[in-house]
Amino acid sequence: MAKFKQITHVIFDMDGVILDSEPLYTKAIQNIVGKYGKTFTWDVKNAMMGLNRIDGSQFIVERLQLPITWEEYDAVIQEEYKLVLADPPVFPGAQKLIKHLHKHNIPISVATSSSQDSFDLKAAKYKDLFSLFDHIVCGGSDPDVKEGKPAPDIFRVSATRFPDKPKPEKCLVFEDAPNGVQAALAAGMQVVMVPDENTPLESRKNATLVVTSIDETPLEKFGLPPLRID
Repeated sequence: MAKFKQITHVIFDMDGVILDSEPLYTKAIQNIVGKYGKTFTWDVKNAMMGLNRIDGSQFIVERLQLPITWEEYDAVIQEEYKLVLADPPVFPGAQKLIKHLHKHNIPISVATSSSQDSFDLKAAKYKDLFSLFDHIVCGGSDPDVKEGKPAPDIFRVSATRFPDKPKPEKCLVFEDAPNGVQAALAAGMQVVMVPDENTPLESRKNATLVVTSIDETPLEKFGLPPLRID
């Protein structure tokens, strides 16, 4: 139990943690790269999850050796996202946890690699849910986030935007991607990982805690009010 530190603030990634949007990203990317005879495999996806827009587009073009520039790929994938990502489902467990923390006055925020436009598209149906957060940091367009995940910038920025500016060790992050876990740890925070079932064990080992569903997190170990399972 000694490895768990008491925390006061919680920071959520969005894609794959709050919104079940990762399968939709996979579909959109495959729709584009498939035109060039390429396959967006799980290994490629696992390596790029959590990257911001520019880094992600550059990664895909280089890794899959697409015969176009990353700028050209970025332009077409953004249009594809608008078609595919407009209606992602929310994870019921995440909704339950967010409402629980808000009810108990635990400061919470979102730190997503998405740009503001992308966030607005995906979150449009869930304005009531996202209104519960103290603030939202969209790393893909926020000028204060200089480097995307796995750099720690986005989580450090999110911590400073809480009114009381908690120290990193007082923050707990919820993440699904290895790049996000690395970013949270680099920021000096604890991180609960909710990985995709295909994520290799090797990519999970550095997380403070790994859970199969976000609402199974033993919050009391971090000094938070326990979430009762109905």
